[in-house]
Parts: sequence; structure tokens; C-alpha cells
Amino acid sequence: MVPSGRPKVPHRGGDPPIGSGSVRRSLVRAGWSDVRHDVLAAAVVTTLLIPAGMGYAEASGLPAVTGLYATVVALLVYAAVGPSRTLILGPDSSLAPIIAAAVVPLAEGDPSRATALAGLLALLAGAILLTGGLLRLGFVMDLLSKPIRLGYLNGVALTIIVAQLPKLFGFSVDGESLFDRAREFATGLGDGQAQLDAAAIGLAALVTIGVVRRFVPRVPIFLLAMVGATAAGVWFHLDVPVVGPLPGGFPGPALGGLHWGDVVTLFPAAAGVAIVTFADTGVLTHALAVVDGERPRDNREMVALGASNLAVGALGGFPVSGSASRTPVARASGARTRLTGVFAGVAVGVLVLVAPGATRHLPSSALAAVVVTAALSLADPLGIARLRRARPSEFGLALVAFVGVAVFGVLRGIAVAVGLSLVGFVLHAWRPYMAELGRVDRLKGYHDLDRHPEGRRIPGLVIARFDAPLFFANASVFAAFVRRLVDDAPDRVSWVVVAAEPVTDIDATAAEALVTLDEDLHRRSVKLVFAELKDPVRDRLRAYGLGSRFGPERFYPTLGTAVSDYLSVNGINWVDWTERRKV
Repeated sequence: MVPSGRPKVPHRGGDPPIGSGSVRRSLVRAGWSDVRHDVLAAAVVTTLLIPAGMGYAEASGLPAVTGLYATVVALLVYAAVGPSRTLILGPDSSLAPIIAAAVVPLAEGDPSRATALAGLLALLAGAILLTGGLLRLGFVMDLLSKPIRLGYLNGVALTIIVAQLPKLFGFSVDGESLFDRAREFATGLGDGQAQLDAAAIGLAALVTIGVVRRFVPRVPIFLLAMVGATAAGVWFHLDVPVVGPLPGGFPGPALGGLHWGDVVTLFPAAAGVAIVTFADTGVLTHALAVVDGERPRDNREMVALGASNLAVGALGGFPVSGSASRTPVARASGARTRLTGVFAGVAVGVLVLVAPGATRHLPSSALAAVVVTAALSLADPLGIARLRRARPSEFGLALVAFVGVAVFGVLRGIAVAVGLSLVGFVLHAWRPYMAELGRVDRLKGYHDLDRHPEGRRIPGLVIARFDAPLFFANASVFAAFVRRLVDDAPDRVSWVVVAAEPVTDIDATAAEALVTLDEDLHRRSVKLVFAELKDPVRDRLRAYGLGSRFGPERFYPTLGTAVSDYLSVNGINWVDWTERRKV
């Protein structure tokens, strides 16, 4: 993704107060260069916002103008309270199927009732998001790891590109899934459905944008491409698909005819909308934060999404989300601050009210070229390839997220990837890395004897390290590991020291397993002690009533003090032992 704006110092501490990233602050901090870039970016994004808003409204079973209302209100409200500097909020393809499934059956063909139900759906989803943000539930985004984000962004990029290819060649397809669209696109090309004039404009715009961005990145090429394509279509009298004129009107309340039964009926769908909105937007804003060197602010993001949806629902719109197609267009066009959203929202509103015919002759294929170029900036296949070399398991997660998002949609794809990520964590904790430690010449401390076969064991002493918290799934694994070390030791063992720094928790099952292990070792005249066990974990043992069994004498602040005490108790002189092991 293309970075934009001046480098930022990463934000530290808790989320700042709501509204601290307001339009007023953007105005104060923005210089003329920022404003100029934001104006140009807004001009480009406006050409996408209009057809996208109208198209997603129709895909949701609603009048086209409601998409424009939702666009204007969402951009202005998010600019006032949202934490991201360049996120573009508005109607989105991931929400359209949910909205249509919830609203269309209840509307029974009445556009006014459909609009009212969609507004209610936005109000309910907004209330859920706002409540979640105020309760600080944004931590759920921590489940979206880097592999999942990489897979998501590549999946979204592929989905957007495949969806735009038919428009690039001057025809349309009806398929909803990635495979259906790809198949219908290939069939359309084979059947001669492509319009040569539209394809020429679209491909020329695509090549021109790529070349100019490569060699003259400061030129506002997206805007120039739109103007040039429109001029070419008018000048040569080309018969190609165009965006067409805008519907008129002004946003206003449209919630008439609703009753409490509608609230009950729509609430499950509203919960689904809230989840998809937060997941979709959250992955995108996390990716933006990484590029900009900032810390994601998930609680504020949830509050801003909630406030935006509440405002949109109250003013004749329908649920909105962060846009993975229009946001990269804004950034690639030079967006620097939240003013991009303000200018774009105002521009859409002005066009709707004053100049509804401004997009009458804009070729749809040129618009598709802009979206394809922006989607390419989302893709990072090399990032996934690097994961394959670094850690195959995370590469697998990225592939699952990629395939899931591309084939099954955002929510299902991310849900599957998060589920596998949690399963992977449990498996890793269930069978963690385990090591026996010993001394290595000319290396300070105690080291893994598997990685240092030249290392030496201290006679009569086993030092075991278990790199995970102890819980019900791995307690028996830990106990078996210790017993095996005792059984396989070359000398008779009298002490076992557990290097316990990696042990961050002990649950009740693991505590019971420790008691059984301690009793077993005691029968064999082996003392079990712990080094570097954290105080909260020791408190947990006491809470289980094991304070008398595992008294203070069983715990050592460092591994070195435990070994020294073992040598002292057993009358082994450190110098003599060191000299003997050199023989």
C-alpha cells in the first residue's frame, strides 16, 4: 500500500478522547501542501463514490439515491470522530448481501419501507458498535495477526480486480462469487460481449495510470485519467457504458412506518452487519497503521463506526463500512488528512444538489481502471511468499485467509483464519518446545543441550525448561518430559530444577499434575524446585492450597542461585567440579 503524508510518531498510551482527531485539528495541522493533496484526492475519490454508492444501494435492494446519502453523511461524521487519517467510509460490497437479505423480504416491494428498514438496520448496527467501543471491546482485533491481514488484503485485491474486469471491457456479469464472476467474464470475452471502444478507453487509462505513477508520481493521474476518458468519449462520440447522471435530493429522516416488531426482526442481521463492519474496517485500518507507523486504535474505531452508522441511519441511508477499494484510491491520489473525506463528502453533496449531470459522460471502463490500479496497491504476494520461507504455519494461515476472503467473503474467510490461528496457538501450547539445559564452555548461563551437544550436565542435577504456560492440555506432557529426563540421566538424579521463566500460568489441572509429579519424584528421593517462577504464578499455587507443599525453599530467583544451592547442599565444590569436567 502506498504511504501518504508526513511520517508520524507512533501513538502511545490509551485511546485519546473521542473527537481528538477532529476536522478542526486537521485544519490546524494541515499545511497548504496537505490541503492541495487532499483536494486532488477528494476529486478523484468522488468519481468512485458516486457510482459505488448508487451501485451498492441497488445491490442492497434500495433506491440509488440512498447510497449517496449514506456516502455524504458517513464521510462527514467519520472525519469528525474517526481515528484514521485516510480511511474512506461508505456503502460496501461486503454489507450489500446482508442488507438485501434482511430488508427486501420485509419491504414487500415498497421502496419507502425498504429505505426505512435499511435506516433502522444502520441504527441498530451503529448502536451495537458504539456500545462495543465504549465497553472497550476493540481488543478482539488482536486476533487478526499479520498473516491474516496479508491474506485478507490479497483476497480483497483479487476480488475487486475480478469484479472490475468486465466493466473494464465494457460489459457486466451477474455472478456473486469470485469463481462465478471469473467464469462469466471469460465466457463474455469468448462470446464477443466486450466493447472495443470501452476496452480501449479502459486499457489506455490503466496503462497510462501505471506509467505516470511509476515515473511522475506527483501528477494527479487518477483525476486526469477521468477527465481525459470523458473528453475522449465525448469528442469521438463513443457509444460506451457511462456512469450517467445523478439522482437529486437532500438527506433527511426516512424512518416512517416502523414498529417494535421490526426492531426484533432486524436485530440479528444488525449484529451481523456490526461484526462484518468492524472486522472489515479493522483489518484495513490495521494495515494502514502499519504503513503509517501508527498504533491502531480499535476502541475509537468502533465508536466512530457506530456514530457514523447512527447518523447515516437517521438521515435516509443504510449501513456503511470502511472501503477497501476507495481507501487505496484516496491514498494513491495523495490523501494526507481527514480533510479528504470532508472535501469528498461535500463534493458528492454539491454534485447531487447542483450538478447532477456532471458524471453523465464518464466512461465506466475508465472508472474500472482506477479501481483495478488501486486494488493492485492492496496486494502483497511477496509478503505471503516471505512467510513461506520464515514460518510455513503462518504461510498456511495467510493462504486460508486469502482463499476464504476471495471465495467465501470477508466475514467467513477471517472467521476461518482466526479459528485456525487459535487452534495453532493451542497446539503450540499443547506441544511446546522443551529442553534440558546444561553448561557450555565459554558461554555464560545454561543452554539447550540439543542445540549445544558439546554442553555438559551437572552430575545428579536435571535442569528442565518448558516453554509454555501449564494448563490442562499440556500438564501430562510436562510431567512425562521431566520423568524421562530423570530416567535417561547418566547419573543418579537427586534434584530437578524447572527453569520456569516461560511458565506464565498454572491452572488447576496442571497444579494437580505438579503434586503427582512431586510425589513420584519424592519416592525416588528426587527434590523438585523451581527457578525464576513469576510471583503471580506462585500466588496461583498458594490459591490452590499448595503453599505448604511448595514452600519458599522450593523457589529460587535465578537459575544460577538454584544450581549454586544444589552444589552447596550436596557438598560439591564449584571449582573442583569445573576442573573435573575438563578432564
